[in-house]
Amino acid sequence: MFRTIHSIPGLVAALLVALMAATGAVLSVNPVLERLEASVPARGEVTVADLAARVQVTLPGVERIERKPSGLVVATWFDPDRPGMATIDPCTGAVVGPYAPSAFTLWVTNLHRKLLADDTGRAVVGFGAAAMLVLVLSGTAMLAQRLGGWRRLFGPIRGTASQRIHGELGRAAAGGLLLSAATGLLLSLSTFEILPDGSPAEAPTAEASAGPALAVHELAALKAVDLRDLRDLSFPYPDDPTDVFTLTTASGAATVDPATGAVLTTAKNGAWQAATQWIYALHTGEGLWWLALVLGAGSAMVPVMTATGLVIWVARRRARPRIPTNVGAQSADTVILVGSEGNTTWGFAGTLHAALTAAGHKVHTGAMNDIAVYRRADRLIVLTATYGNGEAPASARHFLDRLGRLPAAPAPAFAVLGFGDRGFGHYCAFAAAVDEALGRTSAARLLALGRIDRQSAQSFAQWGVELGAGLGIDLALAHVPVRPKTCRFRLDSREDYGLAVDAPTAVLRFAPAEPRPTLHGYLFGARLPRFEAGDLVGILAPGSDVARFYSLASQTRDGMLEICVRRHPGGLCSRFLTDLPIRGEIDAFVRANPGFRPAEGTAPVILIGAGTGIGPLAGFIRHNDSRRPMHLWFGARNPASDFLYGRDLQRWIVEGRLSGLHTAFSRVADRAHVQDRLAADAETVRALMAKGAQVMVCGGRDMAAGVADAIGQALRPLGLTVEALKQEGRYVEDVY
Repeated sequence: MFRTIHSIPGLVAALLVALMAATGAVLSVNPVLERLEASVPARGEVTVADLAARVQVTLPGVERIERKPSGLVVATWFDPDRPGMATIDPCTGAVVGPYAPSAFTLWVTNLHRKLLADDTGRAVVGFGAAAMLVLVLSGTAMLAQRLGGWRRLFGPIRGTASQRIHGELGRAAAGGLLLSAATGLLLSLSTFEILPDGSPAEAPTAEASAGPALAVHELAALKAVDLRDLRDLSFPYPDDPTDVFTLTTASGAATVDPATGAVLTTAKNGAWQAATQWIYALHTGEGLWWLALVLGAGSAMVPVMTATGLVIWVARRRARPRIPTNVGAQSADTVILVGSEGNTTWGFAGTLHAALTAAGHKVHTGAMNDIAVYRRADRLIVLTATYGNGEAPASARHFLDRLGRLPAAPAPAFAVLGFGDRGFGHYCAFAAAVDEALGRTSAARLLALGRIDRQSAQSFAQWGVELGAGLGIDLALAHVPVRPKTCRFRLDSREDYGLAVDAPTAVLRFAPAEPRPTLHGYLFGARLPRFEAGDLVGILAPGSDVARFYSLASQTRDGMLEICVRRHPGGLCSRFLTDLPIRGEIDAFVRANPGFRPAEGTAPVILIGAGTGIGPLAGFIRHNDSRRPMHLWFGARNPASDFLYGRDLQRWIVEGRLSGLHTAFSRVADRAHVQDRLAADAETVRALMAKGAQVMVCGGRDMAAGVADAIGQALRPLGLTVEALKQEGRYVEDVY
């Protein structure tokens, strides 16, 4: 819900909001500059009468004295020779310099307030303020939801670069933008009289009494007002004996008799008028120079947030396949919900959607996170992958919580189909959890839980036959996987390990095989895509459209794409890669893995890996240019045969990139696994965690489970748990 609320005004008003924020940021500088220029006497030091008398001496033709919220005093005068405006030193009445707002500032002000138009422009600006208010509130709610609750609102933000920038800037600017948007909207509503007019009160007109005028420093009404309370003082017209002084302060306005110094008429500001003055000050920062800096900084972030927000929206739109004839969720008789991390499951959902639509059904396909009670639906079909250690994929992370809060079953009947790889632990575990949760509702089960191994089109077609039988229709699901868009890479070098123990493992380094054209012809060498250590590369073995993913041990600036691969029995891709000769080529694509990165800062990092799991960890150490403390626990079979990156690790210790190396080998006399070494080093682990260390684990699932247990035991004296650390982003895994 919050995403929809946030996206719609963001897309509709993106440019307007960015323009308003940019002009607001420019205008926020003015209160600061005026405050630097102003001389502000202490309260009780100068009265309005004192100031008026001093200015009259300096500028005999003075007509008006204005004290701006910043404290800057500006006098307007007129005589036949020198009409103009000047800033005044309130302590002496001397002219400090001419006062002439720049044409640029006036233009920006006009653009900010009404888009260089009249009432139409003011109305559009009011809409922009409302849109900004909705964006700030919904964006903050989305961020809190994403981070696990309001208590974690200021926790680490994970995601792509655009997501992190958008979230960090939004979090930093939220307070100032909320204040700007709310006060701007109130001022707009007051302008169009939807709210009462908040203009300052005006004193009724009056005439001066007969008699000669007193010297201005003798006027009692002006002597009673401190300079700090002055807003405006207008002098009587010299040739009109009936004209009066008009005095405006924060509390109201009054007319003053120049002959007696008495107050003739007054008008007090009401509660709303006083509030409007504060609203205006809070919106502009005038009189509150420090607030102007806060508001300006927040506004300056909005154009960047607009750009990153659009990047996020476009990426999300591109990531989800377009499904034609997708009817509304509350109009469909069949609802398909998808749980996917890499969008592959959406392709299967599209095939099912098309087949059911062809059979005459009204079908809606959406993300599992959008679960609701579907009033007209006869059935709910869930297609979901399992992510990581039996966890929900990205589009299904909130499904179970939201299902538990529904007042009724989402539909009268349901079926669940899981996608996974039988070779890994927790095969279709999340699908099983979804099937169990739906089974606890009043909905009937159409089919037993189905499982698809390695995206098998044949298994999917067979499941379709079973579903069609349950629905009483012929359902032919001929799914053709969409081959990912790939680049060609050439193997430039390799280091082979494990041959002596019949466990072939290789560190492979690839370069792009195809040069890319540029405006100046071809580059001397083709460019790598953008990636960081810890990201994933999907590789397609010959004859397969199903990618196998490997963690990257390098980043783009290394000029190579580096991975660690161990041959698995029956592994099509691992056999292809470990047999690949120098200059052999592969088809591959890069996928970001922003959840597996060292957190920002200087706190220690505990790196834990076994076998080829050292790949991304080696990448993190290689690029530890700041020399923050990094400690590696590494497990392998035998140091003589498969000590991956052994020479590099020793060099990195000398360079200060690696602070500690702790190894465990399972095929030697004092055999041990990495979790055993962690248990033995529990005191070291506790000391690092007490300093705020982050734990990063990469490797097989069984190893990761053993590591989690060993870390949990080590941290028990500190009152810390692995689950709590995961919630804080201090314990991250990349397991397979």
